[in-house]
Amino acid sequence: MTNRDNSLQFRRAIQIRTRGCEHSGCARVSLEDDYHHFRVEVHYLRGVVTQVQGTALRTPYTLCASAGDQLQLLRGMPLSLSSTAVSQHTDQTQQCSHMFDEAGLAIAAAAGGIRRRDYAVTIPRHQAGRTQATLYRDGAMALAWQIDNGVIVAPAAFAAQPIGRGFSQWLTQWADAETVEAALVLRRCAMISLGRLRDLDIEKHARNSGHCFAQQPQRAAQALRIVGSTQDFSDRPAALCADDQHWLDELANA
Repeated sequence: MTNRDNSLQFRRAIQIRTRGCEHSGCARVSLEDDYHHFRVEVHYLRGVVTQVQGTALRTPYTLCASAGDQLQLLRGMPLSLSSTAVSQHTDQTQQCSHMFDEAGLAIAAAAGGIRRRDYAVTIPRHQAGRTQATLYRDGAMALAWQIDNGVIVAPAAFAAQPIGRGFSQWLTQWADAETVEAALVLRRCAMISLGRLRDLDIEKHARNSGHCFAQQPQRAAQALRIVGSTQDFSDRPAALCADDQHWLDELANA
């Protein structure tokens, strides 16, 4: 595998399972892609989050796993149909972006009584800044974007919208909750798929960007790159989250 291989496709799978009712229960979410593999479990009682646990199975930097403890800041949050409500409860820049996303998806699924939801994203390696990003929800295509140098050019509903800063605010002004959720899942992937354009293993530690837990100024230099942690799922999408099935099924079958 090489970053110059034009056949590379960034892939991410997110699998959500819930048990219980609107008053009490549990939700589990598995997330795996080229760079990450996380599990998040959320418990709630009387419609309020009581416990959140994050487990890091594969990460790009040594300190990413420590961010799991930060999810406890979501305790006391009421269930919400919006997967972005977690960012109103605590500062997302002090969290692992991916585990935080999982927690939001878990809470939204629990609030909506969704027992099972699967997302699958594919983004081919960019050519001259262009790619097509697709998202399947529960086996059916939900979104397909043509992206040109960080701007969505099609379909019409998203045309001319940059995927960077301001995207979430723009999206939530017009889209329903399910569209918002799916679009934010795809947007996250569209942004991190750009990592395929460079050799991450030559970077000694996380960037001092302030965007997430490991990239905070006080931690970035200590968040060392885990060389060789990137995997290629271009030709084996079924391998994504394969190791999580027993854990997910435990909840679904309980």
